[in-house]
Amino acid sequence: MFCNACGTELQASFNICPKCGRPIGDAVSYVTRTRLQNHLPTLGMLWIVAGALFLIPALILLFISGAVDFLIHQNAIARVLGPLVLTLIGGSILLVAVGGILVGWGLRNREPWARTTAIVLGILAIIHPPFGTALGIYTLWVLLSDDGGVEYRKLASAT
Repeated sequence: MFCNACGTELQASFNICPKCGRPIGDAVSYVTRTRLQNHLPTLGMLWIVAGALFLIPALILLFISGAVDFLIHQNAIARVLGPLVLTLIGGSILLVAVGGILVGWGLRNREPWARTTAIVLGILAIIHPPFGTALGIYTLWVLLSDDGGVEYRKLASAT
């Protein structure tokens, strides 16, 4: 059973909805949840976890780029290009990590911009097997349902 007012799942022994406080009785009906409602919190958490996992190599590369200057003494070109290349790679990975965390947060909070951004990142993630491909396919499956755009806008405006 679900509350008609807020959609919270209810157990048969409840007399009042624990989320919105509405009395249970006439206000309760059996409501089916859509694919988007069922999978949106999980999808958001997966994007946050993926972003957090990208933080690790990004921070390592940025740390190493700072240490390379002290480690390379003989070759002047390597001393200049080494930190530059490592900083560019680490910075790029850092942008991907922050983007994943922000998209995950946006999906979990049903922010209006998060659906479009997640679809774009999901398409880009498909080319990074195996986990990126799985996350990209799952993202597109959840967010590109038949009425996903209309339903997401309703969920976003409800919060």
